[in-house]
Amino acid sequence: MASIFSRIVNGELPAYILAEDDLHIAILDINPLVQGHVLVFPKQEVDYLFDLNHESYHALMEFTKGIAIRLRELVPCTRIGVSVIGLEVPHVHIHLIPINTVNDMNFSREKTRLDDELARKLVASFQLI
Repeated sequence: MASIFSRIVNGELPAYILAEDDLHIAILDINPLVQGHVLVFPKQEVDYLFDLNHESYHALMEFTKGIAIRLRELVPCTRIGVSVIGLEVPHVHIHLIPINTVNDMNFSREKTRLDDELARKLVASFQLI
């Protein structure tokens, strides 16, 4: 069965898509730790980050870096935190989280709801250079 991310890639489920290329996609998390929490993943369904081949791994990291740089320009924060947990969805994905304190990366705390107005603004202004 296709992962939720594969279903987004295939257009079966809606998502706030910030950017994509032929191999990757970046979307807003619908249950973010903080507003601006982004998920970046390859379009190819692979369960575990380190199962990606060398080229795919580096391409994903390069795409992710571009997303993080642009995200930091658009969302007020000290840094963009990065996390790869990989247990919640069997599809490689990287969390990019605007942070001001280490607690902003605490996955055990209650998540918030995505602010639809902010989401629309981020999608509209998320143009990679």
